[in-house]
Amino acid sequence: MTYRIAWLPGDGTGKEVMEAARIVLDGLKLNAEYIHGDIGWEFWCNEGDPLPKRTTDMMKTTDCALFGAITSKPQKEAKNELIPSLRDKNLTYFSPIVRLRQEFDLYCNERPNFAIKGNPLNHRDDINITVFRENTEGSYAGVEFWPTSEELKQEMLKGAPKMKNFMDTPSEDLAVSARVITRKGAERIIRAAFEHARKFNRQKVTLVEKPNVLRKTGGLMVDVFEKVAAEYPEIQAWFDNIDAICMWLVKSPEKYEVLVAENLFGDIISDLCGQLVGGLGFAHSGNIGSNYAVFEPVHGSAPKYAGLYKVNPMATLLAAKMMCTYLGEHDIAAKIQRGVELTVQERKVVTYDLGGTAKTLEVAEEVLKNALR
Repeated sequence: MTYRIAWLPGDGTGKEVMEAARIVLDGLKLNAEYIHGDIGWEFWCNEGDPLPKRTTDMMKTTDCALFGAITSKPQKEAKNELIPSLRDKNLTYFSPIVRLRQEFDLYCNERPNFAIKGNPLNHRDDINITVFRENTEGSYAGVEFWPTSEELKQEMLKGAPKMKNFMDTPSEDLAVSARVITRKGAERIIRAAFEHARKFNRQKVTLVEKPNVLRKTGGLMVDVFEKVAAEYPEIQAWFDNIDAICMWLVKSPEKYEVLVAENLFGDIISDLCGQLVGGLGFAHSGNIGSNYAVFEPVHGSAPKYAGLYKVNPMATLLAAKMMCTYLGEHDIAAKIQRGVELTVQERKVVTYDLGGTAKTLEVAEEVLKNALR
């Protein structure tokens, strides 16, 4: 079978780490056709759309996607970088990766965080935490208002009496973001976490929330969590507040195995857990839905390093490993894992963050060599 894989390099160093991925995937003979997709900052500047429709149309003909990195900038700066003919079109920049998650309903952001023994950047060597982050709603649902009209303020006051504290604030001085939690969204991400724990014999699932303050949305998350947890009696289940768990993850990360959270809280703990096991050079994830998936390193495009082939490609190689697992190519996935582990442990050919001087593509060649040992 020949897989059709949407190839989305993006911007800056995203293109370089994707070159590294091709070295390894081609060397391990993954039977795939890679279809390039336009995505990123240059398409925003020149077309007013960082994710052109031609790209999403192409993706709908593929089995999954591998994504590099993109540049994102604040709205005002983004508008200033549009070509002159687009600056008066009332265009608004919106993250293309967030759009992909929503358009393809990639509700599950699965983020493995495991320590590779011998990695000098590990917080400790016994960390193995997988984060399940709800990807399509929560605080990143994109339901925001500014200015906030008097009509909207009156409507909010009907359901939220505390809104009275802001009724005298001028509309242009009041911005509101809605955290959207649905029972369906909560249940499917929580169930994904428990199914993962059951499949891989993990003993603990922890919900990360703040229901003592966010009583309505947090309350719904806790309610769903407790009901789903009852279906998995062999798994320990509890919830921690987002602020408290950040402290406990730094102090005792070995006590946690599977974490599940809404979008914003999941984003926070994913990066925290990633730093515990090597930082952005190793942090990778899969955005997975019922019918499609996009795999990616979670670092940015690092414009200052673009063209230098300096950045660590391990995160992208591990994302490619997740993609191979998703496609059912478990032997290739295992070889990539072995190649990464041996390269890190031996530290003969590694990038600057691991104390080495190797270039991005040199590391990829070393990973391939070790994968084939």
